[in-house]
Amino acid sequence: CFSIASFSFSLLYLSVSLLRLCPVFLSFILLFTSFSSSVPPSIFSSCSVPVPWRLCGGGLLTEAVAGKGFLLGCISCKRREEVSARATVDWHFKPLGEEEFRHIFHYDHPSAEILHEDFSKRLEWHGTRSGDIQTGAVYVHNVSVNDTGTYRCTFHRTLFLAMADEHVTVEKEVELSVVAVANRPLTAVISEIMMYVLIVVLQLWLIVVLVYCYKKISAEHEAREARKALKAQAALLESKDSCDGVQLE
Repeated sequence: CFSIASFSFSLLYLSVSLLRLCPVFLSFILLFTSFSSSVPPSIFSSCSVPVPWRLCGGGLLTEAVAGKGFLLGCISCKRREEVSARATVDWHFKPLGEEEFRHIFHYDHPSAEILHEDFSKRLEWHGTRSGDIQTGAVYVHNVSVNDTGTYRCTFHRTLFLAMADEHVTVEKEVELSVVAVANRPLTAVISEIMMYVLIVVLQLWLIVVLVYCYKKISAEHEAREARKALKAQAALLESKDSCDGVQLE
């Protein structure tokens, strides 16, 4: 029983420790799933389409926390690395409830230019730092509620082909919602539910083990006491028989 109880306590401690890592594993699974669904197959295999570019992913719905920073991601992948190219990136912003986009940022390596006063000193280039831009990410500092809306990333790429240069334009939109407090990620909620369920199950198991051990120890104690009583009774009878034999002599 002591071994069973020790094993149960060890199992409870190990389960709780592993469940603390659940958000990490769940986040990795969700990240890998979303990455696999958004990245074009051409990254992992040879490209059979003659056009050497592809926009990675479609429109995104993201959430930022007011007062903190946020990274607006935008990727335009070339399908053939051997094709030399040069690109510029423009970011436009359409506030929630409005119809027109505002030109807020332009990047032409190595110069970056903030074009709207509402984003003055708040935008920072986090994309590719070369002329052949494939990542057009922009970091927004000190996000406010007024930053809620639609962001459009536009790649203007010139492909230097053997026959003639080709100009390609790629666009991607990001829907940004700004909240006062960050919502808990789904992985944290799932791991917490799993932790509580497993803790309850293991506690019930420990109660069952303790009750079983208590009954078993009690039964062994009663059997031991019964054996002691029988031995004492047998010794008493043997002593009595000895005394009777002495009197007869």
